Amino acid sequence: MSETLLMLVLLAISAACGWYLGRQNTIRSTGKRLSRLSTTYFRGLNYLLNEQPDKAIELFLQIARGDRDTIETQIALGHLFRTRGEVERAIRLHQGLLSRTDISDADKIAALLELGEDYMRAGLLDRAETLFSDLVRLDEQQDKALRHLLAIYQFERDWPKSIELARRVEQVSGESCAALIAHFYCEMAEQARRDGDRELARDRLLRALQADPESARAGMSLAQIEFSEGNGAAAMRLYERVARHATDYLPEVLAPLLACYQQYGDHERMRAFLAEMLERHDGVAPVLAMAQLIERDDGRAAALEFLADHVKDRPSIAAQAALIALGQQVSDGAARTVLDVLAYSTEGLLKRAPGYRCNRCGFGARSHHWQCPSCRVWGSVTPVHNAAVK
Repeated sequence: MSETLLMLVLLAISAACGWYLGRQNTIRSTGKRLSRLSTTYFRGLNYLLNEQPDKAIELFLQIARGDRDTIETQIALGHLFRTRGEVERAIRLHQGLLSRTDISDADKIAALLELGEDYMRAGLLDRAETLFSDLVRLDEQQDKALRHLLAIYQFERDWPKSIELARRVEQVSGESCAALIAHFYCEMAEQARRDGDRELARDRLLRALQADPESARAGMSLAQIEFSEGNGAAAMRLYERVARHATDYLPEVLAPLLACYQQYGDHERMRAFLAEMLERHDGVAPVLAMAQLIERDDGRAAALEFLADHVKDRPSIAAQAALIALGQQVSDGAARTVLDVLAYSTEGLLKRAPGYRCNRCGFGARSHHWQCPSCRVWGSVTPVHNAAVK
């Protein structure tokens, strides 16, 4: 059983137990009820420890049925059903709670929030949107309701509404949503570029940078537009800014930035920038770029010496492949045969290794995603450094 499920069941059973134990004056007069509860509670714990969640849930249901006033317990049970994928069962339970006339306003609000999450899990987004919008208008649980609405609008790719909701979340919670808002503007910019409206795309990207001046995505996208329009100097400044403020994205920035340097023949600036990145970036990307520059300017032997010296401190499959490739060019006979075998093996490792990983959920991918496909967090997928490929 997953850790999350275990936690939910324990929480639910504890809630039921706590409610009963809170009525100690009544329970003391009927010691038999306390004994029966304790027995049921510990039987449930035993089922959990033996990874028998279905039996534990059945005992929980017995506790909930035993007293119709256990509102918190039943809300927790519905939450558990939804987590297990039994969404219809969760909806029926929460709707049943809302039909009762003997529960407090606070309990109704809690049940409404749970029902809204049930609708979201079931894909009934229109119902969920209506429910959460009503809660916002009633000024009840605004923070949670706004966040749920924000998730719905993101799923529907309604970026203007997503921006509006993110700003309202900022006002209610005091939490900055600048990075999130910048991503929404970038999504709108991408749509504008697909539609062939480059000026609108530029405007959206400038708005993204206004929201979050350190947005790597906005800076890189705007640099692409500038470069495509022949504004290489502006593109260089943007790429360099991204590399300095978001060093995790240096592997993504290097190739287009080096293309800018080469187009303008600014090799001195290129070398100075790579030297700076060698100091600031722990990955192997600037090492590989500098090795190529040294090979062009100072020869293959100098590049091989540089690469061999730096790979020791920054182990990487990509660095190993580059070192082998250089070695193949200066070797023959048995040494060349060994290096050919190593090159083939390393190439296979590179093909299988994920080039990107989410720093929230660990999702690995061969291509970059600005929003993690697994946990749906924005900006959490970054290039893998050192021991893997970059």
